[in-house]
Amino acid sequence: MTMKTIKEIEASLFSEEVSVDFVAELKLDDRLGVQKLVERYEKQKQKEQELHDDFIAMMTYEQTLFTQGVTYIAGVDEVGRGPLAGPVVSAAVILPVDFYLPGLTDSKKLTKAKRDAFYDVIMDKALAVGIASIPAQTIDDVNIYQATIKAMCEAIQALQTKPEHLLVDAMKLPLAIPQTSIIKGDQKSISIAASSVIAKVTRDRYMENLGKKFPQYRFEGNMGYGTKDHLKAIHTYGIIEEHRKSFSPITELTENRLF
Repeated sequence: MTMKTIKEIEASLFSEEVSVDFVAELKLDDRLGVQKLVERYEKQKQKEQELHDDFIAMMTYEQTLFTQGVTYIAGVDEVGRGPLAGPVVSAAVILPVDFYLPGLTDSKKLTKAKRDAFYDVIMDKALAVGIASIPAQTIDDVNIYQATIKAMCEAIQALQTKPEHLLVDAMKLPLAIPQTSIIKGDQKSISIAASSVIAKVTRDRYMENLGKKFPQYRFEGNMGYGTKDHLKAIHTYGIIEEHRKSFSPITELTENRLF
């Protein structure tokens, strides 16, 4: 093998496809810098293989339906059940048969940067995306469970393509569409994971904008959850229409007429 500099070897390893023989030759190179590059390369390849295997495992439900002749499969998920403020948001996503995005999983397990990047890919590659947002007032009127069902149904109805089957995260929906409810579905189904990302990024961006409008509540950081700073702000400034009056401790504070 013609002697290459360590920088040249690094460029070859991490910017192009390399052969098994090339890596084997590098392992015979006695330069410490080369051995460190080989170690880093093999760790990267192992991680890529793990992400690939995880993706294939999370395609099990979809692949089973594909083999049955079902093409349009909508993954459905929601975010925002627990916060004291803001809407509950649901997304429904129909992915193409050849969709591939290693690393996609439950949106809560992803960094913000990764969620944003995946959001763009999903919105670009999906056959159809439907999003629905149910505001705090409706949540108070019908309760959070019914509001979640409403959000999911509206997201499905917003799809540009009619789904033939639904994969739903831990819910049974009152729709005349074949469906499979999957506990922790955002960790077991790529379609649900995709809908999880779309729903979370959509809601997070809404709360970030709400934080600009009402900076005292720091919604851009707490996303409406009952953090210490958020609760302190409620005690200091009272509540706004985005707060859920049926949620504790807001209910107790309202009953005691603290605001």
